[in-house]
Amino acid sequence: MRGVSSELPIRLIQWNYLWYVAAALIVMVAATTIQNLWLLNFVHVFSSLLWTGIDLFMGFVLGPILRRVDISLRREVMRQLTPRTLFLMPTVSIVAGTTGWFLAVQLGYTALAWPEYGWVAAALVLVTLMTVLGLGFLTPVNLFVCIELQKLKPDLVKINGWMRWYFYAVACQGMMQIAIIVVMTRFRTGL
Repeated sequence: MRGVSSELPIRLIQWNYLWYVAAALIVMVAATTIQNLWLLNFVHVFSSLLWTGIDLFMGFVLGPILRRVDISLRREVMRQLTPRTLFLMPTVSIVAGTTGWFLAVQLGYTALAWPEYGWVAAALVLVTLMTVLGLGFLTPVNLFVCIELQKLKPDLVKINGWMRWYFYAVACQGMMQIAIIVVMTRFRTGL
């Protein structure tokens, strides 16, 4: 006969974060529909800075550290980090990419001829790859880790395997973020 544990599982998925997601998406829609160049640029730059900064920090600072620490410490860090990134990262990637496209249209970059349009194409390819990687791999892994960590006895070996691939994917995302910075710098200094 099994004893019933008095410890209740911790709810890691914080559904109240959806209010922040909704607010960010409302700001994005407002910035793209009212066509105020300053607001559109601000929302794009701010969300892009968040996306890039978090990716670079996770991929090149936190990832290598977590791979070397004890699994119990890694578990606690993930219990604190995962709920925050579960809604944040998909939101900032969607807002950055969408406002970037509308900004490119408003500034006339989408009407450029080759070879200048090559920079626009490079930005589109990079943002598409990063968004697909983020929404298609990183977010589901984040969700799986959240669900597993909510169990009274999570499978730490399974979590460790997921997180190994997760941090490699974040490092790949970080390299693409560096590439997009090169492209955006080219936009800023003139094509």
